[in-house]
Amino acid sequence: MKTSTDLRELLNRIDHRGYPAYKDTRGSWQFDGYVLSIDHVQGDPFAAPSKVSVHVPGKLAGFPTELYDKKHKRIALQDYLIRQFSRQVQAFTFKAKGSGKSGLLSVSHCGQEILERTACEIDKNGMVIVRMEIGFPANGRTINARELCKILFEFLPGCVKKSLYYRSLDSKAVQRNKELSEDQQFIRQELSRLNLAAFVANDSILPRESGVSDRPMKGAVPFLSPKSMEVTLDLPYRGNIIGMGIPQGITLVVGGGYHGKSTLLKALELGVYNHIAGDGREYVITDNTAMKIRAEDGRSIKQVDISMFINNLPNKKDTLHFCTEDASGSTSQAANVVEAMEMGTNLLLIDEDTSATNFMIRDELMQRVVNRKSEPITPFIDRVEELSEKRGISTILVAGSSGSYFHKADCIIQMDHYLPKEITEFAKEEAAAFPLPEEPVSPASEPSYQRIVKPDGAFRKNDRIKIKTQGKDSIVINKDTIDLRYVEQLTDTEQLGTLGQLMKYAQLHLFDGKRTLGDAAEELWKILDTKGLPAVCGGSYVPGGYALPRKQEIYACLNRYRQLRM
Repeated sequence: MKTSTDLRELLNRIDHRGYPAYKDTRGSWQFDGYVLSIDHVQGDPFAAPSKVSVHVPGKLAGFPTELYDKKHKRIALQDYLIRQFSRQVQAFTFKAKGSGKSGLLSVSHCGQEILERTACEIDKNGMVIVRMEIGFPANGRTINARELCKILFEFLPGCVKKSLYYRSLDSKAVQRNKELSEDQQFIRQELSRLNLAAFVANDSILPRESGVSDRPMKGAVPFLSPKSMEVTLDLPYRGNIIGMGIPQGITLVVGGGYHGKSTLLKALELGVYNHIAGDGREYVITDNTAMKIRAEDGRSIKQVDISMFINNLPNKKDTLHFCTEDASGSTSQAANVVEAMEMGTNLLLIDEDTSATNFMIRDELMQRVVNRKSEPITPFIDRVEELSEKRGISTILVAGSSGSYFHKADCIIQMDHYLPKEITEFAKEEAAAFPLPEEPVSPASEPSYQRIVKPDGAFRKNDRIKIKTQGKDSIVINKDTIDLRYVEQLTDTEQLGTLGQLMKYAQLHLFDGKRTLGDAAEELWKILDTKGLPAVCGGSYVPGGYALPRKQEIYACLNRYRQLRM
C-alpha cells in the first residue's frame, strides 16, 4: 500500500496544475495508525466535495468488544464516535483557503436521535470507518496542494487521534453511552412483556426548545406519572426507574389547549428511536412499530383496500382497490391506517388536530340528519375497538374538542400544565350522561394487500438516474417527487437519502410483476438488516450521508411514489 509520504510527494508534483490532476490522489494511503482512502475526487472546486474515508484497524482503535458485540450497542458507539469526530472537524472547516468549496470539512450532523449511519461503521473486528467530505483547495481552478497538505497532514490526523481511539476518549463517558443503550433496549423488550404500548419515565423533559430546535426546553416542567399508571422497571445499569406505562388498547389524551397533549404525542412518535443522553427523552420508549396517522390531502393512493372505512361512494368508485392522485382528508387517512396495518404496526398515534373530522367521528345530530345509508364513511370511532380487540392494534389518540371517544377508551389521561392525570373513571361517569347513538356496524373484512408492482422498463433503461432530497420534505427521483412532509416520524434528512436509494434499488431489482408492494418493502428491509446500508447505495465506494429509516418509513415511501405501476 502507498504511504502518506507518497501522497505528499504526489501533491507536491501536481501543485499549481489544473484541477483534474487531483484525480491522481484517488486510492488508499497508509498514515500513522490509520488508512486514508480518497474514494471520489470532485471535478472542480465548485462541485460537490470529495469523498474521503478513514479506516482505523480494530487493534489500534482499541475498543473493548463488549462495547459493540450487540447491534444496539454497536449503533450507540458509532453514533458516539461520529459526534466526537464531528466536534473535532468543525474546528478546522474552511481553515484551508481557496475558491469554491475549498477547505470544507464535513461529516454527518447528528440530531437528538441515535440512528445507524454510513458516516461511521464498526465491523465485527472492531475496525472503525469514518466517512466524510473534504473540499480539495484550489485558486480558481488551479490546484493549491499546500492547503490540502494542511488538511490531510495537520488537521485530519489530530481529529482522528482525538476521537477514534479508545485511549484518547473519556472511558467513563464511553461506558455510560453503552449503559444507556443497554437500558433503553431493556425497556423496549419489557414493553411487550408488560402489555405496554409506551413508557415515559418520570423527570423526562418533553417540551422542545423551539419550533426549529429539537433540544430540550430549559425550565420545562419535568414529567411525572399519575400514581395509578406508575410502572417501576429495574434497568441493568441505572437500576429502578419509575414512569408512566401506557397500556395496550385504546388510550385517550385530553386537556386544554397548550397543556401538553401534542407535546406528549410528539415524544411518543419519536420514542421509536433511542435518544442521546441529556435529550430529556432518553427513557421515553414507544413500541418500535408505532405509526403516526394523519390526514394527508392531495397524496397519491394506489390500489389500497379502504373498504373497512369507506364504501358505496356515489360515483361508484371501487374502494377495494382505491386509486387517486389527489386524495381527500378522509380517504388519505383511511389509506394511512390500512397501509399501517399492512406494514404490521401494533400502535396508531393520532392527533385530532391533524385528522379529518369526518373520518374520526359523526356526532349524534349528524347521524340523525344524515342516515348511515347515505354516508359512505364508517368513522374511525366505529372501528377503533375492533382494531384493538380483534387485530391487536392499539391507539393513542389526542383529543381536545370531541368527547365521543370517552366511551371507547380503555385509559383516559388529562394533561394539566404539562402533567398527566389519569381520569378514566371520572370521564366514563360523565360520558354516561351523553350516550353514543346505537347504530350497529358490521365487522370489517381483512383488507387485501395483494398489490403487484409491475416493472418500469423506461426506468431500467435510464443509466443516469438522479436522486436528490429536499430537507425532510421530499425525494426527487429524476423528475418525480415523493412527498414525505407528513410522514412525521422521519427525523433526519439522511434517512430520505437512503429511501431514495431504496426506491431506485426496488425499481431496478425487485419490481418484476410478481412481488407485491409489501414483498418489496420486506425484501428491502431484509437487505438492510443483513447486509447493511452499503448494500443499496451502489457505486464503487460507500458514501457517507445516509441513515437507516425504519421498515415503516420504507412502506410509507413506496406508498407515496407516484411512478409505481400497478
